[in-house]
Amino acid sequence: MLATHLKPVFSQSITPQVFLGVMSGTSLDGIDLVAVRFNNALPEVLASQSYDMPSDIKYLILELCTSSNDEIEKLGHLDVALGELFADACNRFIEEHSRLFSRESIIAIGLHGQTVRHRPSNSPKNNFTLQIGDANCVAERTGINTISDFRRRDVAAGGQGAPLVPAFHQDVFSSTTTVRVIINIGGMANITLLSDDPDSHLVGFDTGPGNVLMDAWINHQQGLAYDKNGAWAAKGNINQQLLNILLSLNYFSQPIPKSTGREQFNLKWIEQCIESTQPKPSPEDVQATLLELTAQSIVNEITRQSQGTNHCSYISAEVYVCGGGVHNQHLMQRLKQLLPKAACVSSTAQLSLDPDCVEATAFAWLAKQTLAGLTSNSPTVTGAKGKRILGAIYQAG
Repeated sequence: MLATHLKPVFSQSITPQVFLGVMSGTSLDGIDLVAVRFNNALPEVLASQSYDMPSDIKYLILELCTSSNDEIEKLGHLDVALGELFADACNRFIEEHSRLFSRESIIAIGLHGQTVRHRPSNSPKNNFTLQIGDANCVAERTGINTISDFRRRDVAAGGQGAPLVPAFHQDVFSSTTTVRVIINIGGMANITLLSDDPDSHLVGFDTGPGNVLMDAWINHQQGLAYDKNGAWAAKGNINQQLLNILLSLNYFSQPIPKSTGREQFNLKWIEQCIESTQPKPSPEDVQATLLELTAQSIVNEITRQSQGTNHCSYISAEVYVCGGGVHNQHLMQRLKQLLPKAACVSSTAQLSLDPDCVEATAFAWLAKQTLAGLTSNSPTVTGAKGKRILGAIYQAG
């Protein structure tokens, strides 16, 4: 049975024209759902909720994220199992919030799906990304039109299919008077640089690991899902030798566009890097160093982009964080220390959108764009050769 985590509700009456956003990210910490109504201002989040990812499903996802035997059989079964899980989550969410919106008022479900392989490449012929969680099951079980498979059209157009959220960030967070940086820290971390010039090119990309390495290490050492508030990392000391080895990875100096995933950032890579250090760091020192890697790789890219051709000083911008990493107090403190000139370093709650809701809301927005026949990728972010309408529509009836 799915465990639930309720979030505050921001509306108190039944409302039409609702989109659901369903997000299951690299961290595998849960399935996030939002019910959203869109207007000319910020999206109005009517309700949000998170369901725990069942441990057996999480195990199967992690198993499929690495090469193994009989992958097609595993993929087929997990695709359906996840589709049923997403459908169950949607149905429960609708029932539990029926006083706020009816099933009939829901226009569509925007379903990200679960990424099991992401292989961006400079060669379009070698590029692919794969998200599973059968949208046919979701449409059939919920009776609601479901829109999914957002990334692969961008890949077909020569892009990396990720990140997709910068276009949403631009739509809801940009300002003509203020330079802003949006940092999304999920399993991976990505940044969106929002100039105050509406004619400037949108810049957004994956900076590298977000929570994925810290989660993997504490799970390996202590059997915990994550390091609450960064408390274990705060007890350790940064091992500069290990940090230098980690930061020497080519990805961190690679030019944009770029995106990444568990294929690169995983426990095996951590252990390989530790093997190159002498003497070996303590487990808590490794955790402290992994947190520092996340913080420095984010800030290094903000600094590098501030020296780019648009001459926009993002190091003094307003910085807003969303995703699970916003709850890691030690990580947030390091970001503030590494960005001393920033106008602020806060959560997107300051921009009237709950940091835990941003990604799920983005996929509700993507579904809205698809149904309206509007493009939703950003070629300057993904490297696609043009703007495209993303997503496949799975009809309920």
